[in-house]
Amino acid sequence: MKGLQFMPRKTVRRFMPDVKAFIENSALGRFKTTVNNSNLLNINRHSVSLAVYIGIFCAFMPIPGQTVLALLMCCWLGANLPIAAIFIWISNPITMPPMFYVTYRLGSTLLGTKPIALDASFSLDWLMELSNQIFLPLIVGSVLSGITLATLGYLLVLQLWRWKVVQKWEKRRDIRRDL
Repeated sequence: MKGLQFMPRKTVRRFMPDVKAFIENSALGRFKTTVNNSNLLNINRHSVSLAVYIGIFCAFMPIPGQTVLALLMCCWLGANLPIAAIFIWISNPITMPPMFYVTYRLGSTLLGTKPIALDASFSLDWLMELSNQIFLPLIVGSVLSGITLATLGYLLVLQLWRWKVVQKWEKRRDIRRDL
């Protein structure tokens, strides 16, 4: 029985749609020239590591439409769309409040401002009233956290990918030696 594999490229490819067919048969067809980049659905070291970076970075942005931002960045930079979308889901309704609270506190610390105490009611009116005081520290903390964690994710994927390739080389070398 084979052990757990890190990068099951062939398995993932079976579930990925054909790039050309996807563009032709979807709503993206009218944007054919913009999104006609084979890396958008390709599984390779560059497109996957860049997709992880984009996904994590966009997950930390306190904006509506994180997925749209990631889609535009993937089209512009040639990263894998589905993988970026998966990493955007780091920020979901359960994880968003703690993530943004931590990034807000980080931004407040970096800017030297006193963090606002959370109101027990945490209502929309309270949030709108204090949005001017919250916005800048939240953006600063979110961008810094996004860049830092996205860079770590990017480097980790590159290292794991290289490790897997070296493992395959060594396995092939051992097989040739046994012949």
